[in-house]
Amino acid sequence: MIRDVSIPAIYMGLLAAFVGYSASFAIVLAGLIAMGATDAQAATGLFFATIGMGICSLWLPAITRTPVAVAWSTPGAAFLAANAALPGGFGEAVGALICCAGLIVLTGFIPALGRVVAAIPKPIANGLLAGVLLKLCLAPALALGDIPQLIGPVLLAWLIGLRWNRLAAMPFAVIAFLVVLYFAVDPYESPFRSNATWLPAFTPVAPTFTFQAFISTALPLYLVTMAGQNIPGFAVLELNGYPVDRQPLIRNTGLISLGIAAFGSVPVNMSAITAAMMAGEDAGRDPATRYWAAITSGIVYVLLAFAAAVVTSLASLAPVALITGVAGLALIPALVSSVSAAFSEPTQLEAPALTFLIAASGMTLFGISGAFWAVIAGAMVWFSKKMAR
Repeated sequence: MIRDVSIPAIYMGLLAAFVGYSASFAIVLAGLIAMGATDAQAATGLFFATIGMGICSLWLPAITRTPVAVAWSTPGAAFLAANAALPGGFGEAVGALICCAGLIVLTGFIPALGRVVAAIPKPIANGLLAGVLLKLCLAPALALGDIPQLIGPVLLAWLIGLRWNRLAAMPFAVIAFLVVLYFAVDPYESPFRSNATWLPAFTPVAPTFTFQAFISTALPLYLVTMAGQNIPGFAVLELNGYPVDRQPLIRNTGLISLGIAAFGSVPVNMSAITAAMMAGEDAGRDPATRYWAAITSGIVYVLLAFAAAVVTSLASLAPVALITGVAGLALIPALVSSVSAAFSEPTQLEAPALTFLIAASGMTLFGISGAFWAVIAGAMVWFSKKMAR
């Protein structure tokens, strides 16, 4: 392994970790807080989510010798941010997170479950993902109307980064966010002047398990994680010529997700964006040595985990509209991609449209969130129209 180390792999691993973390930490925090987490509980969840993807990024590439890129479930966190808080508070949300991780583990052991998820028509799955993301993607525009003096510099930095390089857009936006925060917040209220530490307080949360939380939160979270992260992540590796044994990877990420879910962490899964960075030629000419890019990203993630308390403290000083606005910017590419894929079949437009609209509406029926009903309604229209033809 030591002989396989290369400078391009280390560089791409560092870049992938920075892009992956800066582009989505605000989404994870927004999702946890929307589910009723306190600042301490959100910091604990962010810490274990980062540690989880760091451990997987160290472990899985080392045993497979492939650039397996692991990330937290960004679409899942966006779903939590857009979903209504559960009646049982954050404890019930933690129970749903544990159930979701359990489903991922079962999928790793029972291939039939993976085939059931893969059997969901791709336009339906993408319509669900687009509907989940829409509410958070509207946040930058809403913030521009409420706090233009704060979100304006962030939007400008995002556009400059986008003009230079697509991957630089969110790092530029996060840097601008920190600059805005520095000038907009009283320095005496800064977390560096208070009792903030580099480690969160690891606030325990007693999980509550309910059927309502399983159907309305755990099941949709599982579906968007599998369809929005795992399946595209595997596709990127296969596209770059790497053999992928899906079941062990799903099983191992599921086991790590199950271990960290009890602390309020979102699941970890395969990543498509950072996989594309670390599996390509930019990570080294020899494909057999590019796994060091993923290992490097894992080392960085483990180190970044210890900044969870400070990151959460900084985020708590910012207006909620600013945090959700930054999170929404990070999700715009995913929204565009999912909308394009949802309406890619001209003969089947109604089913993904219905799925998208129900998921985006935020409705609940019998106490169950719209994400579940969106898949049901979309699948019924899809298959009935297919049978009619």
